[in-house]
Amino acid sequence: MIEALVAMVIMAGLLAMAMPSFTAWNQGARVRAQAESMLAGLQYAKSEAAARNGQVRFQLTTSIDATCALSVTGTAWVVDAVDADPATDSVEGRCNATPSDTIAPSILQVRSGTETGAGTAVSADQPSIVFSGLGRVVPMPAGTINIEITTADPSQCAINAGGRVTCLRLAISPGGQVRMCNPTLASGEPAACE
Repeated sequence: MIEALVAMVIMAGLLAMAMPSFTAWNQGARVRAQAESMLAGLQYAKSEAAARNGQVRFQLTTSIDATCALSVTGTAWVVDAVDADPATDSVEGRCNATPSDTIAPSILQVRSGTETGAGTAVSADQPSIVFSGLGRVVPMPAGTINIEITTADPSQCAINAGGRVTCLRLAISPGGQVRMCNPTLASGEPAACE
């Protein structure tokens, strides 16, 4: 009986020591899943623009239901073909529409922020990115457009002193290159942001 009790105390101690590492790993996995989802959406928008030889837009939204709105902190996203009629060319209120090539605003793909990144936060330079038929960002921005993906509490990111979670950044160049990078890595590293 005493041996079983000692074994349980040792196991409890080991679990207590492992819990912070497991929590950081779990949060990092959520950040990576959210970043990969958005990266896939951006690459899809760029490839669809080239395939259609027209403009396709990637938009960050607050949700994917009828109450959606564009947001630089939105974790949900929508890819749609840019409509020729500016009066109907808004994603707001249509996020829950079935993907269609014939109904304005021609929503091509929709993803909820809770599918992959529950517990994550997003901070983007702008809520909408439009790719031209050549795969370039239009209108051409002055510099790289960044989308930061962090935990719900950004102080947990490794870029901050004491943070243990690897938070990520999506960088979209004016020429249309889309890449995921790690802002904590030193310049010269392949996955570094600069």
